[in-house]
Amino acid sequence: MRNLRLLKSLRCLELQGPGTPQCFSVRTDTGTVLIASEYSVTELDTRAGQVVNEVSLTAESYLPEDGSGTVVGIQDLPDQESVCVATATGDVILYNLNTNQLECVGSVDSGLSAMSWSPDQELVTLTTGQDTIIMMTKDFEPITEVGIHQDDFGEGKFITVGWGKKETQFHGSEGKHAAQRKTIEVQPAMSWDDRRPRVTWRGDGQLFAVSAVCPQTGARKVRVWNRECVLQSTSETVNGLEQSLCWKPSGSLIAATQRHPNKHSVVFMEKNGLLHGDFTLPFGKEQVKVKELLWNSDSTVLAVWLEDMTPGEGGQVNTYIQLWTVGNYHWYLKQNLYFGSDPQRAPAYVSWDPERPLRLHLVTRGWASLNYDWGWSTDRSHGEDGQDNANVAVIDGDKVLVSTFRQCVVPPPMCAYDLQLPAPVNLVTFQRQSTNELAALTADGHISVYGQGTGEQSEPAAGLRGFRSVTHPPQLKTTYRVAVDQEEPLALRLLLWLRDDVFLGVVGCTEGPSQSKLLILGPSEAQGPQPTLEIRSHVEVEGHVISMCHSSKTGTVALQLEDGQIRKFLWDSLKPSVVEWQDSTGCRLNFPDPCVQTALFTIEEEHLLGLTDRSHLFVGETEVASNVSSFVVYDDFLLLTTHSHTCRCLRLSTLTVKGLQVALAADGQNQNDQNDETLRRVERGSRIVTVVPQDTRLILQMPRGNLETIHHRALVLAQLRKWLDSQKFREAFECMRKLRINLNLIYDHSPKVFLESVETFLRQLDSINHINLFLTELKEEDTTTTMYPCSVNTTGQSAPVACGKKVDIVCDALRCTMESMDQHKYCLSILTSHVKKTVPELEIALQKVHELRVNPPSAANAVSAEEALKYLLFLVNVNELYEHSLGTYDFDLVLMVAEKSQKDPKEYLPFLNMLKTLEPNYQRYTIDKHLKRYRKALHHLSKCGEEHFNETLNLVKDQRLYSEALGLYPTDSPQYKALSCAYAEYLVEQQQAEQAGLLLWRCGEATRALQAFVGSASWRNALCVAEQIPLPSDQLALLARDLAEKLIELRRYTEAAILLERYAKDCEEAISALITGAVWEEALRLVYLYNRQDIIETNLKPALLEACSSQTSYLEVQRAMFTRHKTRLAVVRELKEKARLELLDEDVPDCPEAELYSEASSVMTGSHAGSKYSHSNSRISSRSSKNRRKAERKKLSLKEGSPLEDMALLHALAEIIHSVDKMREEVHSLLKALVLFQFDGQAGRLQQAYGEALQMIEVALPEVWQEGLQQTQAPITGPNSTANSIMASFQQPRPSATQDSETPPPPKMRNGVKWKLSILK
Repeated sequence: MRNLRLLKSLRCLELQGPGTPQCFSVRTDTGTVLIASEYSVTELDTRAGQVVNEVSLTAESYLPEDGSGTVVGIQDLPDQESVCVATATGDVILYNLNTNQLECVGSVDSGLSAMSWSPDQELVTLTTGQDTIIMMTKDFEPITEVGIHQDDFGEGKFITVGWGKKETQFHGSEGKHAAQRKTIEVQPAMSWDDRRPRVTWRGDGQLFAVSAVCPQTGARKVRVWNRECVLQSTSETVNGLEQSLCWKPSGSLIAATQRHPNKHSVVFMEKNGLLHGDFTLPFGKEQVKVKELLWNSDSTVLAVWLEDMTPGEGGQVNTYIQLWTVGNYHWYLKQNLYFGSDPQRAPAYVSWDPERPLRLHLVTRGWASLNYDWGWSTDRSHGEDGQDNANVAVIDGDKVLVSTFRQCVVPPPMCAYDLQLPAPVNLVTFQRQSTNELAALTADGHISVYGQGTGEQSEPAAGLRGFRSVTHPPQLKTTYRVAVDQEEPLALRLLLWLRDDVFLGVVGCTEGPSQSKLLILGPSEAQGPQPTLEIRSHVEVEGHVISMCHSSKTGTVALQLEDGQIRKFLWDSLKPSVVEWQDSTGCRLNFPDPCVQTALFTIEEEHLLGLTDRSHLFVGETEVASNVSSFVVYDDFLLLTTHSHTCRCLRLSTLTVKGLQVALAADGQNQNDQNDETLRRVERGSRIVTVVPQDTRLILQMPRGNLETIHHRALVLAQLRKWLDSQKFREAFECMRKLRINLNLIYDHSPKVFLESVETFLRQLDSINHINLFLTELKEEDTTTTMYPCSVNTTGQSAPVACGKKVDIVCDALRCTMESMDQHKYCLSILTSHVKKTVPELEIALQKVHELRVNPPSAANAVSAEEALKYLLFLVNVNELYEHSLGTYDFDLVLMVAEKSQKDPKEYLPFLNMLKTLEPNYQRYTIDKHLKRYRKALHHLSKCGEEHFNETLNLVKDQRLYSEALGLYPTDSPQYKALSCAYAEYLVEQQQAEQAGLLLWRCGEATRALQAFVGSASWRNALCVAEQIPLPSDQLALLARDLAEKLIELRRYTEAAILLERYAKDCEEAISALITGAVWEEALRLVYLYNRQDIIETNLKPALLEACSSQTSYLEVQRAMFTRHKTRLAVVRELKEKARLELLDEDVPDCPEAELYSEASSVMTGSHAGSKYSHSNSRISSRSSKNRRKAERKKLSLKEGSPLEDMALLHALAEIIHSVDKMREEVHSLLKALVLFQFDGQAGRLQQAYGEALQMIEVALPEVWQEGLQQTQAPITGPNSTANSIMASFQQPRPSATQDSETPPPPKMRNGVKWKLSILK
């Protein structure tokens, strides 16, 4: 739905060459034009307006001096820095542009009728006067010569399988009469046909087509030849086929023209010569003749050069050039250039630029050179309120096809309505205030203004069964004649409708070829036969203005010149002027490259946004993206599509220019993030057509031309937030339900406002089903932080005002409001609010249903108990509801639910009848036990008397409800004692004998309590119980010795010594236990307390020396292991770093797949590291936890070459450090004892060895646990990673990705613990 807009027209009128231009060629390297006439070849610089070179063709008799000669072709050859010229007399001339010398490289006696070079300029084809084709190389060496008229069809001749005769075949829509149709005689070529062959090449240079008049029939035929000049196919007989011929560069179709009895068409042929599609020219069948057809280089525009067949007044004919485009299989006439009837203004030759697809060159017979630069534009209305219909206007000849996307999405070429104008339309613009009004500039220089009528919506049309039109075409308000010199077509090339009847136009300036003139047009006050737009003021601009854009918010008009310079037009001042565009700091801003689409928007300040034809998006001088295919600015959003097939929607108020650049640079990086509302995948080649204001719809057009409507998540959420802020809950709910937005957002967006507006919410929805839908979708999740995060801090968003869970808060608030409004109307919603709570209140819901059954409401809108129960069964599983009804102990309610279920009455009636016969407490116990509510069952069973205590005890044992059961009986009751004994037995089984002893002790079972305390080595409690029993002294001593043995086994030597000393009265055993436990000071105390100094010599000193020796040996072993592990760790790290560098050096940076290698290497490293254990891990997945721990330890193997050897070494080093650091207190105590008994030498050596070990560890810590080791544990891959970030992570030293989670933290040394003795040196 794009139109062709004239960006720039370059006119050069002051030249006057010899003769009349016959053909020309564009030099791509210099931009000049080589024009051939019957006298000379002239090189013209159209921008400077001067002749660069000129060489005469008559001086060396290549052409006759009387001007009767003809140049049949001219071609620039950049590789040879020459120009090839072919004359009708048969000469092929090479004109050297450096030396200005002419050279005849060949001559044909019969003359030449056409010359055509292949697109790669490797071959040239010449058609001769004898109707032959000569093919030559670029060095003019003949390859072959064949006749144009061949009797054979060609190599692509169709194969007939012989299935019957033509008369017996199916003829489709033509019907059976086609079988009897007689062969129509072939009509000869038109009388005005010049009968010259036409040669055209396919874009890839593999095929070329020749259209020539057949000597037998006199009609034109098209033949297709390959690059070796071998005939491929011949066209079918086409009556009325005319001389024009042009092969579409993309290679699909050959364009020609055909005159039918009732119409004049452009027809398309396939390379096999069969017709394939056509479109009708907007002229009568005998009105015009087509001189040439020309495809532009990218096959998007077809230029048709026409001329009237019948002379007008003065015997002169009118000339036209039409530009056609195709979309959705419909051909649109986008531009109509009318050159009038003056023969000097008529084009002599027309050609597209070979490099710029939308630049059209033409030279008139009066030696005027015209260059037209076109650009694609989507003409849309610019309103941002709900009154704007989202209009998009498409030019199609003398019609403007208008689609109003607010009311309907109509696929082109259809539309909501079309506006018929008296002349072809060149330009359309919409008003900035009344955005549904448009103005159309026609080729005859008039502006037609259309506006909405004053009538209201029409009544249903008669005979249409009540249908009415949803959109109404605007009415023609007035037609203005523009008071602008119309010497050339499209003199007024750009047009903006600023306000009311004020227009801004751009015309070329006659004072200079590189100047433009801005015109402010307004209605003339002078009365005349026709309203006129006169020039109220004008401003000249240095340079060609190629685009204008206007902001309805700020009133700014921005201009762009052809070199990308930006200007601001101050049009609303007393004296309009053009100033340079500057930012807030006063710096001038310009686009680095000219842009084909511009728009004004605000990020901190007003900026001009521009998109080049190479997909670069600029904000002033800053390039923010390089893969943008289309964009539109709407309200506070920038929407754009990219060549990576995504549609971005960015909120401008939350961004800076730098932030916009960063956001667009990450296009596609967050594609795995389903909550990224700014990104949406779209179909390949999608372009933005328009946005429906104050709506959520975005219209996209596909490459073929069909339309798609999407609801971009960012637009949807922005509109929802507006509705919720203004408490338009119904509109928000309908949109969310339609577009599958989580309904939790209604509450999460503004919890406080919602809770204050619950009644408004209910009244607006006014639908039980909608309220129930909202309640059933409630979740504890805060969607504003998870699913729909919003970067804008809206005023309504706040934390929930009440404490508690969100679902419970909303359900309670809605239920209270509904009960106060109309509890009968909202009965089903009230039931839903009970069921949807975090802990479903099914019993309350069932009670409400039961009340409806007992006391049916009389209100008209009330719900019956049957309906309520049926709805409740829809929300809750029937079996679950039956069990909850049973848990209410209300048998009427149970029967009501059971009747609605699929249960067989034989299943539940006997059970219910049995329950009714039981005592109430035992009945409830039976129900609770059936429902597996054992705590409630225990509570009811405890009230059933002593005769049921055994059943109670069994229930407690089975369900382990000991604590609950103890709370139900008095502490002095026999039941309490029995429960305590049972609980103690259970605790003993659970290896909690000490707690069992406490229970037994407090309930009077002292003997059993003593056994429990002894079993748990709780010696203090055991002695207390022994004294309470009481035990005799000899048994008490034996008890103390047994307890001491257990404590010694548990390495609790000090406590064992207390038992032996105080209760067993054996001081020697006590001292021996202390010496064994290295409790030197306490052992000395007992030695001197009991006057046993002999033990010092016999036991203490030998034990001291042995401890000193063992500690010294242990330290030596630990130091040796630490040194060995540290050295091996350095080697392992060096090997891994070398392997990593080798992986990166395998030609990865030099190939385009470097990023893939870097990513694959990370994956390969992880898989290789874990491959050894992958099978074993799968085998041990079901083993015990002990085996799993064993497997984990085996995984961290210290064996050289194991995958995780470096991690195993780190763990081993950490264990050594912990064990050595833990010896501080033990070494300190041993040193004091050694010094006391004058073992200074041994003590000094021990102190020195321990100090050296600690110092070695402290020095090695930074080397082993390198700085930054922990920071590299972040994963190097993931949805937010890029190829560069992955490569950067590999460049820095880091452990393997599989080791990160197992890296132990660096141990902390307890340097604050004092252990040294200063008396030792």
